[in-house]
Amino acid sequence: MTVKEIERQIKKLPRAGLIAFRQWFQRFDWDKWDEQIERDVRAGKLNRLAKEARASYKAGKAKEI
Repeated sequence: MTVKEIERQIKKLPRAGLIAFRQWFQRFDWDKWDEQIERDVRAGKLNRLAKEARASYKAGKAKEI
């Protein structure tokens, strides 16, 4: 199935179906994002950023959010 075919099918959904699809896709997308972050952490891709953040915190440069 192509993206265009999926788009056509989504456009045919009734309101309740579209709401359910949005909720499902949001969870699906978040799960994929979490998986990518976990892979990046295991691969050490975020080590530099973590080191910089810890150094900023120790230097008193952190701001409360």
